[in-house]
Amino acid sequence: MVKRQFGFDLKVSRSDNAPELKFVELFKSLGILHQFSCVETPQQNAVVERKHQHLLAVARAFYFQSKLPIQFWGDCLLAATHVINRLPSIFLEHKSPYELLFCKVPDYSHLRVIGCLCFVSTLASKRDKFSPRALPGVLLGYVPGVKGYKIFIISTKKIIVSRDVVFHESIYPFHKVAHSSVSLIDPFPNISLPRVSNDDSPSSFVQITPQGSDTNGVEHEISSPPTSLHPSATSHNTSEIDTSRDIPEVSQPVHQLTQEIVPTQSNQLTQEIVPPAAPQVAHAPAPQAARVLAPPADRVRACVPAPQDDRVPARADSAPHAELIRRSSRISQKPTYLQHYQCNNTTDCCYPLQHHVSSHHLSDDYASFVNNISSVYEPTYYHQAVKYPEWRQVMQDELQAMEDLKTWTVVPLPEGKQPIDYKWVYRVKYKADGTVDRFKARLVAKGFTQIEGVDYIDTFSPVAKMTSFKVLLALVASNNWHLLQLDVNNAFLNGQLDEEVYMKLPLGYNLKNSITCENQDGSSNLVCKLNKSIYGLKQASRQWFHAFSQVILKCGFVQSPSEHSLFTKGTGDEFIALLVYVDDVVLAGKNLLLLEAVQDFLQSHFKLKLLGPLKYFLGFEIARNDAGISLSQRHYTLQLLEDTGCLGKKPAEIPLIASHKLSVHEGDLLPDPQIYRRLVGRLLYLTHTRPDITFAVHLLSQFVSSPRQSHLQAVYHLLSYIKKSPGQGLFFSKNNNLQLRAFVDADYGSCPDTRRSTTGYCTYLGDSLISWKSKKQNTVSRSSCEAEYRAMASATCELVWLTALLSSFGVQISQTSLFCDNQFAVHLASNQVFHERSKHIEVDCHFIREKVAAGFLKLFHIRSINQLADMFTKALPSSSFHHFVSKLGLLDIHQPPA
Repeated sequence: MVKRQFGFDLKVSRSDNAPELKFVELFKSLGILHQFSCVETPQQNAVVERKHQHLLAVARAFYFQSKLPIQFWGDCLLAATHVINRLPSIFLEHKSPYELLFCKVPDYSHLRVIGCLCFVSTLASKRDKFSPRALPGVLLGYVPGVKGYKIFIISTKKIIVSRDVVFHESIYPFHKVAHSSVSLIDPFPNISLPRVSNDDSPSSFVQITPQGSDTNGVEHEISSPPTSLHPSATSHNTSEIDTSRDIPEVSQPVHQLTQEIVPTQSNQLTQEIVPPAAPQVAHAPAPQAARVLAPPADRVRACVPAPQDDRVPARADSAPHAELIRRSSRISQKPTYLQHYQCNNTTDCCYPLQHHVSSHHLSDDYASFVNNISSVYEPTYYHQAVKYPEWRQVMQDELQAMEDLKTWTVVPLPEGKQPIDYKWVYRVKYKADGTVDRFKARLVAKGFTQIEGVDYIDTFSPVAKMTSFKVLLALVASNNWHLLQLDVNNAFLNGQLDEEVYMKLPLGYNLKNSITCENQDGSSNLVCKLNKSIYGLKQASRQWFHAFSQVILKCGFVQSPSEHSLFTKGTGDEFIALLVYVDDVVLAGKNLLLLEAVQDFLQSHFKLKLLGPLKYFLGFEIARNDAGISLSQRHYTLQLLEDTGCLGKKPAEIPLIASHKLSVHEGDLLPDPQIYRRLVGRLLYLTHTRPDITFAVHLLSQFVSSPRQSHLQAVYHLLSYIKKSPGQGLFFSKNNNLQLRAFVDADYGSCPDTRRSTTGYCTYLGDSLISWKSKKQNTVSRSSCEAEYRAMASATCELVWLTALLSSFGVQISQTSLFCDNQFAVHLASNQVFHERSKHIEVDCHFIREKVAAGFLKLFHIRSINQLADMFTKALPSSSFHHFVSKLGLLDIHQPPA
């Protein structure tokens, strides 16, 4: 076989002394040397023994997952061989054995989950008009030399080979207990299934389209596995043997099928194979823990249903006599001319994403930009990045840059010192047109292992507030300023380190000298003594900002007292604003030549990357036209929906259901609270551009200490609402009068656990929303008037700070407006009176009276129906919620055309 197919002569064969291997005469006639290992010395044949372990580990995974009877252990082993031969290996330069042998990449489209439920088309010659067109079975594996699947028929206890098969890979008929996903996914979208829950709600299922096998899916095999591994012998003749005594009974997944299942109408290649006799249990592989091989991700066609109340009800056309229309089971592939594009043709999803996000309203350049930032893979761990040459190169460049800057010195670890660990962080940087500019790998120290007082002392470092960034965008849109972005390469390496800190040698770092030092156990004792601050250190950000501020102040800039990360210079048309967030710098001003001069000055002190007009900053997408500037987190939102499996969920109309009252003590505790905490943390960052979800996230964040099942369901409901408009964000209009005004409201005693009230306010600069907040008050209020009065004090603090911030931009605000819907609270703030309702209120709340008396603050009473801040204090019904959202000034430039 080897000589005929591959042109190689077999010279030596090594095996143990197994008596069943009777090849002595055959090897002598062919001139092949037969070598033997010593008795009970398997290490002399280590390669074969190790491969046996690999095969059995994967076979056990198939066996444990599918719960197949032990009689089919040989089929599990053959399926494991088939899969392993097609899996890439790091020892083969990320190629599979199949690819090395046949010089072509294997096709994975035929792979299915071993042991899953399937339906096999019956032969036309063996059925009449009322015979079933398909029979339920269980997938056992793949047959060498035949383009078909090996199927065990449940009803007849026979094994056949067929290509016309429809698979349901989430159902395992041999499981004694139904798989948990059976209650969530309906494998028969046109058949009424019995109720699976004990509640009074009607049973409902997500509809999926069954997939058939591709006739070209299974490759031809040149050589068959050894016959001793086959649990059965293949025969092209039909034979039937009753194996009911060997195979346990399998319960059907449905009690009554009231309709036919129509298989693919094509030429059929169906064989029946005689099932095996039960082998001796002593020869079966012993169970041990193994990794379960999941099916390829592209085979999963159903959407992940998170909360059970959002499942799609069964279709009304599932009556017993409804007419079925056959749908092709062939896997659809996009045309060749679209192979380099992302196609969102999710026709099998009940609620496809293209109904909620589109590039129809975008220019060609900006559409290219947003598509590019969504398509490039960013690894998370070192073992993922090292597989790609571009990431390996940037890691070497990062290490070389640190070496050139003398960031560390490799020394033996002093006695009594503990080195800190590190990790790699990977990011893709983009050009202004959205194309990939460069890949960036950053070596980050795990500063959370540093000891205070030993490895660091002071750590505080200012970063730009998101409100300051929004104010800058509002002024840029209103004044028609230029907006540029800079990136400082290896910014933290510009900061000098005062403390003595040691770090482990990073992976991929090669020593250029012959320093050697070992511990008593033989391990290396070399570490990096840090001379400069690197990313991740507690004090790194402080040291870098100190170095940067000293340089920028020499250029004539003035640091803002209201925002320490803001530096300004000049007045009028020569005004320049510089906002820095760690190593990302934003420049804004009227005169482009002056901005370029600042860039040249910074380039003379730091290694900069000029990124052109600002389009992507800290996960925010900035789009600009003649009408103004749009700020959204579309890519971040889609990534969040993808990670939580909510891309195919039914969109919700409101973020929270008003009638659902969440409490700390109601519901079952979550077994893993970290899932809830991570989701809430990611949603908190999304509130920077989504004021419509601010109250919902504020409420859900109160339960992170001990989240319960009802809280997690509320999170998934919120994700369903976000799916409705992933591209929605803020809009800063060009026509802006730059008047500062705020709306403030309070929900009295809204917390059922503490009875504290909720403060909510939103602040506008002209028509642009720049600041908002939803927060539970620190103390219990005795009346709704007191709750409103405390909320007005919080909003006044925000207005005072924004006024000082705007003065740094050269915008002078003499008077601000505050709108409140509680008339008594307005009177209390406008008059210097003390009585039973106000004498207990803290003195710091009364500073609002001072601002009113000075003429800085002007109070207005407003009707509750027009109080925009109401949506930041409570969950509203759909009509009221959408009324207020329409007044916020939000814009979704990614909304599909009507």
